[in-house]
Amino acid sequence: MAQIQIQLHWQSGIYSDVVGSPYYVAPEVLLKQYGCEVDVWSAGVIIYILLSGVPPFWDESEQGIFEQVLQGDLDFSSEPWPSISKSAKDLVRKMLNRDPGKRLTAHEALCHPWVCVDGVAPDKPLDSAVLTRLKQFSAMNKLKKMALRVIAENLSEDEIAGLREMFKMLDTDNSGQITLEELKTGLQRVGANLKESEIATLMEAADIDNSGSIDYGEFLAATLHLNKVEREDNLFAAFSYFDKDGSGYITQDELQKACEEFGIGDAHLDDIIRDIDQDNDGRIDYNEFVTMMQKGNNPLGKKGQGQMSFGLREALKIR
Repeated sequence: MAQIQIQLHWQSGIYSDVVGSPYYVAPEVLLKQYGCEVDVWSAGVIIYILLSGVPPFWDESEQGIFEQVLQGDLDFSSEPWPSISKSAKDLVRKMLNRDPGKRLTAHEALCHPWVCVDGVAPDKPLDSAVLTRLKQFSAMNKLKKMALRVIAENLSEDEIAGLREMFKMLDTDNSGQITLEELKTGLQRVGANLKESEIATLMEAADIDNSGSIDYGEFLAATLHLNKVEREDNLFAAFSYFDKDGSGYITQDELQKACEEFGIGDAHLDDIIRDIDQDNDGRIDYNEFVTMMQKGNNPLGKKGQGQMSFGLREALKIR
């Protein structure tokens, strides 16, 4: 329980303070009326993570996580759940019952057949669903990558809470950088069964400044849900970042300065501007910028994903 950040000394009665890490918090805590049953819920979350590699209720923002805890469905159909015993799923389902009165007690959980007889976590890696996001990110030009980073770094802490926790999980030495070895280890932990070359591709795509590692800003840019790009305020803020003189245009000089700020060399600025500049005036106006940012952002269904390349967002099972 040390990782859950819930420290309560239970006494008889009902509690009303909202405490704990969002991944592990029980629904009745959010409703501000709870008792000791919440610990069974938190333990159920831990077992779910140990068996599948991901939390049962996930979202990019803290508020989104809370909404999933209150209303989301438990996923027992995705890999590796089909190969996990019915007994294990029965235990998790009963520990994650939203009704505290129907939830297993701690004693009942300890006496459950899966705990007493055959409780083992699967040793085969999870078969990752198609990994799309980062290769999509890899195909983006440098301006779009930088713009996504600007957007990501200006989002509220609540909006990126889930991604922040995911970065911490990967950055095992707390250096603020994800190395290739840390990325390999992290992908293995969530069951992404990738070749060395595929992991190297993920690394190269996310490493915007070619430093050999992925910093926090790069990670956010590469894993940010692209629906954030559809918001007008985010688009305008990103455009304004590059339009240093407020002229309403991004010039090659301004783009060069931005590349220097991000530590990016050899960005082929002529080619970038030529691809985006629809009226061929040698600069990028706001409409051209928006068109570039929204290009290729259509959400992919499961069928469409199979025709795409893989990405870090999907490799890490970020929903």
